[in-house]
Amino acid sequence: MRLFYLPTAALLICHLQAAVGDPQLATDHPWYPGELAMSTFDRLAATAAAQYERTTGHKADSDHHRALASWFFRNTHYAHGEEGKENLWGRGFVNDALHATREYWTGLFAHGFGLCGTTHAQWTAELDALLGPCRSRVTGTRGHNSFEVFLTGGAYGPGRWAMLDHDLSTVIFDPQGSSLLGLDTITQDHATWAQRSYLPGRQQGWLVCGLHPGDGSSYAKYSSAEYRAGYAGPPPIVQLRRGESLRRWFQPGLADGKTFVFWGRNPMTQGIPGPERSRTWVNQPEKMHGSQDGTPHIDGQARYGNAVYHWRPDFREGVVSADDQQVTLEFYTPYIIGATPPDDTEWGIYKPGGQNGLILHGRASCGVAISTDGGTTWHEAGPFRDGLDLTDHVKGHRQYHLRFHAPAAQLEQAGISLTTICQANPATFPRLKENGTRLRYEASGRGIVSYGPNKAQAAPRTLEGAFDSPKVTLEFATPRGESIHALHIAAQIASNNPPSPDIAYHIDYSLDGGQSWTPLLKEGRIVRQGAEPADFWSQSMWSAALEIPQNTASRARVRFHNTGGKRYLRAEGHLIYPVSGTAAKVTYAWTDSAGDHEQSQLLDHRQTWDIPTQANVKTRWVEIAHP
Repeated sequence: MRLFYLPTAALLICHLQAAVGDPQLATDHPWYPGELAMSTFDRLAATAAAQYERTTGHKADSDHHRALASWFFRNTHYAHGEEGKENLWGRGFVNDALHATREYWTGLFAHGFGLCGTTHAQWTAELDALLGPCRSRVTGTRGHNSFEVFLTGGAYGPGRWAMLDHDLSTVIFDPQGSSLLGLDTITQDHATWAQRSYLPGRQQGWLVCGLHPGDGSSYAKYSSAEYRAGYAGPPPIVQLRRGESLRRWFQPGLADGKTFVFWGRNPMTQGIPGPERSRTWVNQPEKMHGSQDGTPHIDGQARYGNAVYHWRPDFREGVVSADDQQVTLEFYTPYIIGATPPDDTEWGIYKPGGQNGLILHGRASCGVAISTDGGTTWHEAGPFRDGLDLTDHVKGHRQYHLRFHAPAAQLEQAGISLTTICQANPATFPRLKENGTRLRYEASGRGIVSYGPNKAQAAPRTLEGAFDSPKVTLEFATPRGESIHALHIAAQIASNNPPSPDIAYHIDYSLDGGQSWTPLLKEGRIVRQGAEPADFWSQSMWSAALEIPQNTASRARVRFHNTGGKRYLRAEGHLIYPVSGTAAKVTYAWTDSAGDHEQSQLLDHRQTWDIPTQANVKTRWVEIAHP
């Protein structure tokens, strides 16, 4: 196991505290307010409830209405599509179900699109946070993966499963319009229940098969259930070091309109490279409730955005290792590093020759190496040169370590800059609205270090046991000895088919080197209830989180075990630590009826800014920069 620490850690922590920790923005846009309105499940639930009440007149004050509010939000912020996979298992980028993105925040913030099984697996984390553990499941239907949620109260009595299909924009009410039906009922007569023309008034304004009228044929079969199909990792934290900025572009193309950097399937729709969706409520949310005809086919109705990090390092902040021979920098993002592929094929992103994901500029005369597993293994990238493109080493990742084979004193004079371009979901960006926009800014003063989700990023931290066995203990540490103020832990387990509710899954943590242990997840069980299909997913995802703001330890041990001898396939750990800097310069670029505009404001901790937008506003980009 190789972990990198600086001998002068105290000095560097002092510098690190000048970084901007977790800056977030939200506008008063009625549909797309931005990350500050949806970066935790509590914030997300409040935003979804407000959107739902404003649209339907109903408060999200019951299981039924809370579930519909969540479904409405998902339909208007997440589209059908195929994401580029991460190298979760060390087998490269493989387009199969085992490599699908099951983590909630990555799905929402980095992609904003996924296939039916992918979106519904991720969504289980939100519904379980909203209603309780094992209150949602992915369900296999004919050529499709649907979704059900276990609702209680009112017409649902002590509880039953109800279908809540985001990917096909479908919920189906009973004839009285008082409750949602489950797939066990729908499949008995799907040709009737899934017809738009059948008792349309019962639907309370939610069109059956809102994306395409023929989608209901998927409900002819009800074959399997996936319990605990997804999980929530760490919240989407951005940390900006001295000399660093993050600019988010709302449309593909970047500044010149023709630089396309993405991480997903490329259909080349209208000649624009990268993922898109023609039938979706994204970017037209006001049309969903009360629709009579559903979404028309509009090429490019929803596309990806970009998050561009530009950093001129001072070789003091963001350093994880340094001596008289080298300096190693760290990078973490909640988005996913993309690529301009070498050709326009559907999966060109996986081919060698990708560009624009990570580019170095400057005048250094030293070798460069890069690691995507926290410094365990390294790829020597050759000598530094102005314009050195390291995209193929980092694409499809959310972190890297970059090593310069020269001392800091030499590098400080070389004018080095790093540009990292990520794919991101513009539905999570803070949009400007017409005729004046109020922006809220908050910075929590937090940074993050991640060991995962890739197996190779966590496995070197193993102390006892092993992956692919029933027990494993890992140790995680902050980069420079900072105190751990929150833990976010997750594991994927071969829990067998059918899953047994008698098996208890445990996650414990220790902050004193294993002398004492405290439960992080205790007696976690797969709860099976209500109507069930005949087949099940043979795996499950388990996650747990803990806020420990008074802790001073910089290392945490985490052990995984269960009472059924089930194997842990992979695990991941994310540590949140304090960063005291909270001030940032925020800049918006937009066009409206008065022309093109660009305005900036220095904001700190919790402040607002009134931006003088006018009619026909279109947000081009928003930037947060270290002041």
